[in-house]
Amino acid sequence: MEELQILARDPQAWAALATLIVMEVVLGIDNLIFISILTNKLPEEKRFRARRIGIGLAVFLRLALLGGVAFIVQLTAPLFSLFGHGFSWRDLILIGGGLFLIYKATSEIRDHVAADHEDKEPSVGGAAGVTFVGVIGQILILDLVFSLDSIITAVGMTDHIPIMVIAVVVAVGLMLAAADGLARFIGNNPTIVMLALSFLLMIGMTLIADGMGMHVPKGYIYAAMAFSGLVEGLNMLARRAQSKRPLRKRPR
Repeated sequence: MEELQILARDPQAWAALATLIVMEVVLGIDNLIFISILTNKLPEEKRFRARRIGIGLAVFLRLALLGGVAFIVQLTAPLFSLFGHGFSWRDLILIGGGLFLIYKATSEIRDHVAADHEDKEPSVGGAAGVTFVGVIGQILILDLVFSLDSIITAVGMTDHIPIMVIAVVVAVGLMLAAADGLARFIGNNPTIVMLALSFLLMIGMTLIADGMGMHVPKGYIYAAMAFSGLVEGLNMLARRAQSKRPLRKRPR
């Protein structure tokens, strides 16, 4: 309690907290997009529960990892060297998570393209063979990868566990607040689904590159995502405006 009071009077602690919350929210966007796309494949009555469980697992994993910070730090120690790079457990987990993310995004893109080819609406709901447990299992795998990356980044920014815990709780609370709206928006706009899947492909490649020792600044990644989202938003506005225009009669 005394440590919390000291931190509350420290302006640097508040600055670190604000920075860490922003970072956690930005890192959580990837997780939230993945959860939204997966849960939208479930029947309507199960989606809300699946999103809550998926995000709940994310906060549980983050807090559990924070409780074992000393162990987490050891995950960055090299296990073996290959091609001049020392691979750690963190690197292997990031590479595995990136491969899984690329596989899932590619599979979803293939399903949507096949649906278009068959003249069916490329809806994200009601896919055959999708089960509640299967969706939660896939969310859990990516929760682990994103949580590990998030906590290791947080450890590099501050030494104070209370600040990390508060930042994680606030960020996950914002994820909970945005989850349903984002899922509905993605579900109602098929072009947004394809854009989100392309984001996941890019994030998967970034995770693999990071695991291979080729660090890509996340600012570039999120700037590209923001620009692509802006362009798609303008396209949506243009399509909406065009649909409201009266049809012109062709001259005879």
